[in-house]
Amino acid sequence: MAHKCVFLDRDGVLNRERGEYTFLPQDFEVIKGVPTAIDELKKNGFLVIIITNQAGIAKGIYTREQMKQCHELLQEACHHAIDAIYYCPYHPTYSASLARKPDSLMFEKAMARFDIKPETSWMAGDKERDLIPARKLGIKTIGITESQAIGEADFMAKNLTEAVAIILEQHKKAPNK
Repeated sequence: MAHKCVFLDRDGVLNRERGEYTFLPQDFEVIKGVPTAIDELKKNGFLVIIITNQAGIAKGIYTREQMKQCHELLQEACHHAIDAIYYCPYHPTYSASLARKPDSLMFEKAMARFDIKPETSWMAGDKERDLIPARKLGIKTIGITESQAIGEADFMAKNLTEAVAIILEQHKKAPNK
C-alpha cells in the first residue's frame, strides 16, 4: 500500500536556524509548535521523514554521534513520531554525493523503503535546494520563511504550523488521497 508523506528539512524548519552549524545538544532548540504540527500530520495518516544535509561532518566540525544526539532530542520533543531521519554527511569540497540536496537520493531511498506515493506527498524546507529534488520527483513543495518567497515553491508558510495547515487543507481537496 502506497503511503503519503511529509518530508521535512531540519535546520530552520524543525529547529532554530543559528546561522552556523547546530550540533551541540545545548544549542539545539526545537521551534515552538513543531511537536504539535508533527502530531497533526501523524493523526492524518502522513509519514514524517526528515531529509537533511549535514556537511559539518565532512568538514570535521562535528561527529555523527553529536548529530545523532541532536536527533534524539528532536525525537523526544516530537513524541518519537518521526518515522525516519535521512542525512547526508558529505560536502562537495570534501566528498561528492548524490544524496546531498539538491540531489534526490535521500528522497528516493525513503520512497522505496516506505512505499511513498509522490503525488500525495509534500516537502517543507527553508531553502531552494530543499525543494528542487522534491519537484523533480513530483512531490508538492512548501517554502518555510518569514521573509521572501523561495524559488518555485508551490506554497509558502511562515513556519511548520502554518505549513501543516496548508497541507491538510490541500489534502482535503485532493481527489486521490
